[in-house]
Amino acid sequence: MRVSVPLRRAYKLINHGPTTLITSAAGGRRNVMSAAWVMALDFDPAKLVAVIAAGTFTRTLVTASGEFVVNVPTAKLLDTVYAAGQVSGLDEDKFAAYSLSTSEASIVGAPLLEDCAAWLECKVVPEAHMQERYDLFVADVVAAWADDASFVDGVWRFPRDEDRTLHHLSSGVFITSGDIVKAKS
Repeated sequence: MRVSVPLRRAYKLINHGPTTLITSAAGGRRNVMSAAWVMALDFDPAKLVAVIAAGTFTRTLVTASGEFVVNVPTAKLLDTVYAAGQVSGLDEDKFAAYSLSTSEASIVGAPLLEDCAAWLECKVVPEAHMQERYDLFVADVVAAWADDASFVDGVWRFPRDEDRTLHHLSSGVFITSGDIVKAKS
């Protein structure tokens, strides 16, 4: 079940470096793209950064709407995560092509993807220089959610292998998040 995560703790949803799926929507169109370069920037207020390349359909939609969702997919979506990074949403409806189920976000217009471990609703912070020069979008996290079976008391615990998050290495090769280990105090 999807449960709210306090914004001050939203960074924990992506701090372990998962590959993400960014959803966007504007002007009656929507898209999903794979993104490995997403990271927490601050925790109070909650901020993150995401690389969204110039010339992509996602960039067009994010620029038009000023918002997006960072979805943290599970291993169940492995093939979809890879495929979503290989084709443009300008050419095809990836939601239909990959049979993606969605839900409405609580604040932004971009959809939340089902079968994910976490969701961060984001509003772009205007940083034209960063966007143009580095394709880097700074965003305020305005709502954060996690699957309560995997994110327990602010810590990732994956009950099944298929619930683990993905980490892209290269050329369609991924690893999944591992077991929890704790350093000596």
